[in-house]
Amino acid sequence: MNDGGLSVRERTASIVTRPGFTVAVVLAATALMALYGGIGFLAGLAVAFVVLWATRWDWARFGFGTPLRGQLGRTLGLALAWVAVGILVVDLWMTPLAERLTGEPHDYSHFAFLEGNLRNLVLFTLFMWVAAAFGEEFFYRGYVMRQLALLLGDSRASWTAAIFLSALPFGVVHLYQGWSGVLTTGAMGVVLGAVYYFNRRNLAVCVLVHGLYNMVGLTLIYLGQGDALRRLAGG
Repeated sequence: MNDGGLSVRERTASIVTRPGFTVAVVLAATALMALYGGIGFLAGLAVAFVVLWATRWDWARFGFGTPLRGQLGRTLGLALAWVAVGILVVDLWMTPLAERLTGEPHDYSHFAFLEGNLRNLVLFTLFMWVAAAFGEEFFYRGYVMRQLALLLGDSRASWTAAIFLSALPFGVVHLYQGWSGVLTTGAMGVVLGAVYYFNRRNLAVCVLVHGLYNMVGLTLIYLGQGDALRRLAGG
């Protein structure tokens, strides 16, 4: 049923694309993440999908407008280079620094079920690609970072600010890893934000970087070497 000539989808779009709505979603989702962890992320992700529906499935709005056909090899090579940056910045530099600052080690006990269990590794890796690599990038970079950057003026300074602002809730939702985990995951959020910005807001690159980076960590845990990179860094 239409109201004033506008469909339900159009009326929804007029609300969910307002700057004030975006700010409210970011603040509410961050608060929910701090209190309830993944529930806050799922709530924010649901809102992002409502925005996608209301804008008539405009995937380009979130960064999926660049086709990978014909350039998949180049994109994969680029993603691997950024994974190396993530390992250098997060695992070899930020991880030992975060543990010194907080006085506590990272808590990876939630992933103990992966150690030595190939079946669990395969199933959880598949889940990770959907929920973390795609889901988190769609929300934190495709929705939160992009909307904040546009809200702040769509300038180089606004995109820089949005990189750090979007990394905050990304770190908070990983509080189950302890405060050290919040800091290091937040640092990875900054890296992923840089990936999004420097690759012309191509979210596919972010998804690849996120998924490949996580696969390194999950594989090390499976091999019983979850702290290998930390030991390499002298942590």
